[in-house]
Amino acid sequence: MEGEGTPSSSVDQESEDKVQEMKSFQEMLPSDVNVPLLPGERHVCGVTKDVTYLCPYMGPVRGQLFLTNYKVYFRGHDGDPPYTLDIPMGVISRVEKIGGSTSRGENAYGLEICCKDMRNVRFAHKQEKHSRRLVYDKLMMFAFPLSSGKKLFSFDYQEKFIGWDGWSIYDIEKEFQRQGALNDDWRLSRVNEGFAVCDTYPELLCVPATATDELLQQVAGYRSRGRIPVLCWIHKENRASITRCSQPLVGKLGKRCREDESMLQIIKRVTPGSNKLYIIDARPKLNAVANMARGGGYEDDSYQGCELVFMDVANIHVVRESKKKLQDICFPTVDDSHWLSNLESTRWLEHIKSILASAVRIVDLVERWRTSVVIHCSDGWDRTAQLSGLALLMLDPYHRTIEGFQVLIEKEWISLGHKFQQRYGHGDSKHGDDQRAPIFLQFMDCVWQITQQFPCACQFNEHFLITILDHLHSCLFGTFLCNNEAQRKKEQVREKTVSLWSFINSQQIEYINPLYSPELHNHVLFPVASMRRLELWTGYYLRWNPRFRPQESEHERNKELFKLCQLLRDKCRELQQEADARAEASIPVQV
Repeated sequence: MEGEGTPSSSVDQESEDKVQEMKSFQEMLPSDVNVPLLPGERHVCGVTKDVTYLCPYMGPVRGQLFLTNYKVYFRGHDGDPPYTLDIPMGVISRVEKIGGSTSRGENAYGLEICCKDMRNVRFAHKQEKHSRRLVYDKLMMFAFPLSSGKKLFSFDYQEKFIGWDGWSIYDIEKEFQRQGALNDDWRLSRVNEGFAVCDTYPELLCVPATATDELLQQVAGYRSRGRIPVLCWIHKENRASITRCSQPLVGKLGKRCREDESMLQIIKRVTPGSNKLYIIDARPKLNAVANMARGGGYEDDSYQGCELVFMDVANIHVVRESKKKLQDICFPTVDDSHWLSNLESTRWLEHIKSILASAVRIVDLVERWRTSVVIHCSDGWDRTAQLSGLALLMLDPYHRTIEGFQVLIEKEWISLGHKFQQRYGHGDSKHGDDQRAPIFLQFMDCVWQITQQFPCACQFNEHFLITILDHLHSCLFGTFLCNNEAQRKKEQVREKTVSLWSFINSQQIEYINPLYSPELHNHVLFPVASMRRLELWTGYYLRWNPRFRPQESEHERNKELFKLCQLLRDKCRELQQEADARAEASIPVQV
């Protein structure tokens, strides 16, 4: 017999309570309610009637508000079809009460929902119906479940994508075999098994073959957070490599580490025909110097044959403020008369240019100068991931395919420890946390800039990039949960949630660029990192404003264009086969 209060009995009781709660809410809902629900999604609040959505473009829209454990769903009373609004709980950054018991005037009392995807939404409630408190409490509970000890919706989501396992898209051994890296120069090391050396790195790392595990452990003691230099990519022809790590722990006393110096010498030696190694420090030099006072720092002249280059990429605090300013000028309305000066004042495109220019510099060193590069910033999980990811996209045509781009994100961002949980605050109500920053958004913006300069080079389209960003916030999938592999393993994310890549790959035609021509762009890309060539990504930042939406859906037009291109390619193949057959038949038979 199981005793009272055992884990099993408490889980059973919780499940029973959830079923009873769901039944009670279903009874509260009108019989004609038809809210689209995902597998595992359920109503958590009865319908809230006589709610007004204060749309900044259409004006007030009266309707009904529904809350589920995944989304906020509003449906207007009028229109055919009626106006609807859908906001995933994970997208919500904060919820604020507007007005009080003494508020007068229509629509002066309600809730404002501030979102992470460049929009704010405001609902007006009737004071006499006392509905605001219940809605507010449910929003706080389900938008910020981690703050109340509950789990994210991704652990309840039960969609099955038969035949598609997004969790298997990236395998470190297969990826480095594809690159041709696993040879006499590079090997896979298990020195971090059990996350013993570095809790923000994966357990399997690609390192120089002659670097022993003992050496790696000593180097880890001198690199911030134990993030030693590990291989990202190797050039198949000139064998120049891109490795990444964190800053050295030089400190105010100027500490040295012979093992760390030896490690970089090994990386330099495995590049044939090169007598120099470039260390790309993504930070401004002033920031790197300031980090010495906190125990960090940068490589000095004791690293023989190495050249240190600072790239002046702004830190998370500068970028966070820049994004706030950008949202202010993009939503709810755009000031046309001061648009250019307002955009310039945000410095957003200036930061995008800085990142893109730094990545182009890395690509130039590897491709044209045939030299290896080591990239780091402070801890090696923000700006480092931006530069390594973009460099790989420019250098390797495989990463411009849908599958290859998924592998790139898994390897450079997820596996190597970008702190998605901390940077985007999944399920956390602390919206003022100074560790939040749109680092991954900047990376995706840079990718979009590349697709604009090379419209035929990438297999994926804009819809693909926006879908990834939407589900970065939605917490529908487990792909972007937690800060590192150690946390994901502890939370059993792979076993208990669905991968975003399963969803995308099950309907890949939605995300294919109809202009994709791999035969024309099977080479290294060198985008122009100039303010003259950069544009604001209106398809993402201004998508909520109907003035900036195309009258016909670009997404649907692209799908039609893709089908037409397929027909033309098939016709070309048929004609080529006919021509080959005629040519073969016309060849005289030699006796």
